[in-house]
Amino acid sequence: MRNAYAITGALLLGGATATVALQPSVAQTAQNEPGMIQSAAPRAGAPMSFADMVQRLSPAVVNISTKQSIQVTQSANPFQGTPFAELFGQFGGRGQQGGPPVRREGASLGSGFIISPDGYVVTNNHVIAPGARNATVETITVTLPDRKEYTARVVGRDPESDLALLKIDAQNLPFVRWGDSTRTRVGDWVVAIGNPFGLNGTVTAGIVSAVHRSTGGGPADRFIQTDAAINQGNSGGPMFDLNGNVIGINSQIFSQSGGNIGLGFAIPTEEARPIIERLRAGQPIRRGYLGVSLQPIDADLAAALGIQRGRGELIARVEPGEPGARAGLRPGDVVTRVNGREVTPDATLSYLVASVPPGSPVRLDVLRDGRPVTVTATAGTRPSQEQLAALNGGEDSDGLPAEDAPASRAPASANPLGVNVVPLTPQIARSIGVDSTVQGLAIASVDPSSDAATKVRRGDVIVSVNRQPVRTAAELAAAVAQARNAGRDQVLLYVQRPRVGGQFVAVSPKG
Repeated sequence: MRNAYAITGALLLGGATATVALQPSVAQTAQNEPGMIQSAAPRAGAPMSFADMVQRLSPAVVNISTKQSIQVTQSANPFQGTPFAELFGQFGGRGQQGGPPVRREGASLGSGFIISPDGYVVTNNHVIAPGARNATVETITVTLPDRKEYTARVVGRDPESDLALLKIDAQNLPFVRWGDSTRTRVGDWVVAIGNPFGLNGTVTAGIVSAVHRSTGGGPADRFIQTDAAINQGNSGGPMFDLNGNVIGINSQIFSQSGGNIGLGFAIPTEEARPIIERLRAGQPIRRGYLGVSLQPIDADLAAALGIQRGRGELIARVEPGEPGARAGLRPGDVVTRVNGREVTPDATLSYLVASVPPGSPVRLDVLRDGRPVTVTATAGTRPSQEQLAALNGGEDSDGLPAEDAPASRAPASANPLGVNVVPLTPQIARSIGVDSTVQGLAIASVDPSSDAATKVRRGDVIVSVNRQPVRTAAELAAAVAQARNAGRDQVLLYVQRPRVGGQFVAVSPKG
């Protein structure tokens, strides 16, 4: 949704449009026969049509468009990209330098809805955000269904939750009311109104497919999933319950083609409304933060850790000086509860911690080496997305032996993981792009027939095995042998990967 139509690509969702008229089934109209399973009748009050509700709500659903200015670097060589490009340079052209940058116009398109008669409009942040790094938004236009246009100003935005609040100068506008998404159940009817592909006032209906759905997007990652058809341009539009109240803001789609495949996600109002109210009051949006990196626990990791799959989240890295480090959290800890609330795929650690006000205590139930531990941290303030940018790393030669070189190769009995390792020296650390403080074994090659081949690669650094530091190939082999003697089918490696950071990997030894 961040490209054409300002929104969707892989960000809004959809599904098959629901049939509005409810037709009686054969089982309802035919005479009962022995053994026939009777169909369940719709509940009392189920709609035969959404027309009256849509007619009442549509005037408050608006089209949002932006005009953007994009800086483009142009080539001074008129033959650039042709066989004559080099000739231009030989005769004094500036083909290698490039011409002066020029400005181009861009646009985006999305949806929104009015929440007050004096012109406050809710939408997604990505609808009004610049579509490219070198772009700036010059104007935001809100168009009502009666085709009246207003220039909008941004009251506030929250990129983390993908929400934004706009204001237009108008009075006595039609508006919609917030609903209670906490009462939404799987199977409830929902109606979406928006502007997919610029087709204003498009209405689709469907059911709630799931609630509290996590898509792996961070601290505000909790959505209502629906099969109501949502496409590019629906971003920022409202999702209504049958009472005509807004229970979600359409925000994402899951699609390999960019179009609706029946998987759409809306930000629930239980998450959106408090943020919009703070933006309207001019208050900052602050979320709790521990300063840890997490990774999901798959079946192999669960076996290596000796825990039940689907319980808790694994800490892969603890940032020095941050609240988690000050509280004593360690890589390899499995956090199972936050302030008494269980950590699950639907209530992730990031989500639970983000809901804690900065400065408040956070009680963490942790499994450490299979033993329960309680850690109490003081929540910090989550940095912006820009401040949490990915780490950079080196791109040059890694300084490791060639993959077919001996490189201190241990005999097969001493190398049961199928990895060829060398001690990590400062020179190798610098060349492969890991921090100079990291200690361990750099992987020079991986046996393609081993389980490790699908999980680690050349340039990774093995820091520990089953939480025990390793500095030599002999220590690596001994740690693996100890795990085997304990009856474990998996060993738990802590690996530092250039430009990625630390993560745990469960690997099955060879043989």
